Amino acid sequence: MKRRGERIDGFLVLDKPVGPTSTQALGRARRALGAAKAGHCGTLDPLASGVLVLAFGEATKLVDHVMDGAKRYAFEVAWGEERSTDDLEGEVVARSDIRPDHAAILAALPAFLGEIEQVPPPYSAIKQDGVPAYRRARAGEDFVLPARRVRVDALELVGIVSPDRARFEVACGKGTYVRSLGRDLARRLGTRGHLVALRRLEVGPFDLSRGISLETLEAPGYKPGAHLLPVETALDDIPALAVTGAEADAIRHGRAVQLPRAALQLSALPPGRVVAVLEAGALVALARIEDGQARPLRVFNRNT
Repeated sequence: MKRRGERIDGFLVLDKPVGPTSTQALGRARRALGAAKAGHCGTLDPLASGVLVLAFGEATKLVDHVMDGAKRYAFEVAWGEERSTDDLEGEVVARSDIRPDHAAILAALPAFLGEIEQVPPPYSAIKQDGVPAYRRARAGEDFVLPARRVRVDALELVGIVSPDRARFEVACGKGTYVRSLGRDLARRLGTRGHLVALRRLEVGPFDLSRGISLETLEAPGYKPGAHLLPVETALDDIPALAVTGAEADAIRHGRAVQLPRAALQLSALPPGRVVAVLEAGALVALARIEDGQARPLRVFNRNT
């Protein structure tokens, strides 16, 4: 059966509002653009807002690459109550009368920098024995997810909202749960806490400066593609390899090509390094550099 919709290639940075799920937001954007193929690069909870990177057409081949990118969030923690979901939606599971002050919070932050151990929230999509954790939690099962190593590059106190609340920003790597971070920070401060607000500010090279709202996207007269970013946007952080037309054709057919003499410096990259193969500035493939050759990993079929 022929897929309905138009062939559209590229990324869209949606400023997701609080309320819809990531899948619902993607569906609305896909209908607004009339796109045949679409996906999103990392889920945002319904209670979270901000950067939701949507991929269309050939850009969907880079979803995993975008999801691996660094992220930045703004979040707010309410002190005094820990909840089953680590956010506003859950039931209260513990309380504390302790309210940390500015100095105490600043002193606690360094413990959460670098590679840290983190237990994901029970209401998460992580699978245990093949079953998503949130399904087990909703069924009333008593379980604890194993701790995982995650990376936190920066954690800043933005301000004290009130004795009961504080705002933060965090830059972190893939797999970091900000809800868990808020919970663990509260515990380290000798109190309990949960997230009352979460906004994603950046995902890899995509940030809110490029964002568009669902209302703008769905407004009468909106021109589909007006905010569409090239597929190559996702690859700003990896080396580029320019090839000739003949080399590009070989790579499109799955064949490795010898590195051009002008690109021999790429052979000095760490073994297995991935590069973006470009022909006249257009993305041809992702390739792995091995033994002086570029071996295609993922080939892109672009409109001409």
